[in-house]
Amino acid sequence: MNWYKIDDVAKITGLTKRTLRYYEEIGLIPPPERSDGKIRLYTDEDIEQIRRVLIAKEVLGFSLQELQQFLHLKKMIEQNHTEYGSFGPEELLEIKKHLSGQIHMLHAKIERMQKFTQELTELQQKIKVQLNQFAKEDE
Repeated sequence: MNWYKIDDVAKITGLTKRTLRYYEEIGLIPPPERSDGKIRLYTDEDIEQIRRVLIAKEVLGFSLQELQQFLHLKKMIEQNHTEYGSFGPEELLEIKKHLSGQIHMLHAKIERMQKFTQELTELQQKIKVQLNQFAKEDE
């Protein structure tokens, strides 16, 4: 197993040490192991978790609060699965409703991204036409 100090993880992920500590503090990443000298020691799995958080934040546009809610729901669902029946139908319906809301939000973001991609493609096409006109003038 590979162990990484916080400086190494900061370089690998592009985050600051302060951000890594903050993500740990608010529960976005689990607290890493500690050395005898109390130095944080991260594993490859920890780095993968950090990358998943970054993807959700940067690519999907999740806020830190939305990520916290998602991780909390995921933990609750996994806990319910391991301890079958720890949630009643009302609680499960509430969780399902919340997940439906997040799915709807993601679909809306995807739709906005597709529209923006279409606009960029149209602009790119206009530039291509203009470049072709310049090329014809030079002939």
